[in-house]
Amino acid sequence: MTTLLKQYAKMKPRKSIAIQAPYPAATKKRIVGLHVFGNLYDLDPKLASDKEYLKSVVLKAVELAKMTLVEIKVWDFGGEKGGVSVMALVTESHIVLHTWNEYKYATLDIYTCGEHSDPHAGFNHVVQALKPKKHQVFYANRSSE
Repeated sequence: MTTLLKQYAKMKPRKSIAIQAPYPAATKKRIVGLHVFGNLYDLDPKLASDKEYLKSVVLKAVELAKMTLVEIKVWDFGGEKGGVSVMALVTESHIVLHTWNEYKYATLDIYTCGEHSDPHAGFNHVVQALKPKKHQVFYANRSSE
């Protein structure tokens, strides 16, 4: 039986996909958050498995996104679906990067409730630093009614 990740690995993503839901003017004062997330394909396995490099990339993304770091943790997972997970807890919410070495694949999740944060800048930095051959980016307006 083919695993879900193997099925996704066989998919042919576009170079970049962006779906944006802009903040409605009526809710500007009630912004809860903006969620920027995506998939990075065909990564260099050396970069995708380097814990210290990935940590430094996420730390720089925190800075560029104008977020305030509370704590950062990094885990290295071995085995068939091994990779690295980096989680940065920020006062505005979080940045999470997961890599899968076998698939040369990563997911990136940046969520902010900070009105002055720029999750797009953080996302773009990680993409530039990891140099995927293809990537997808999605946006979700997480504002209150």
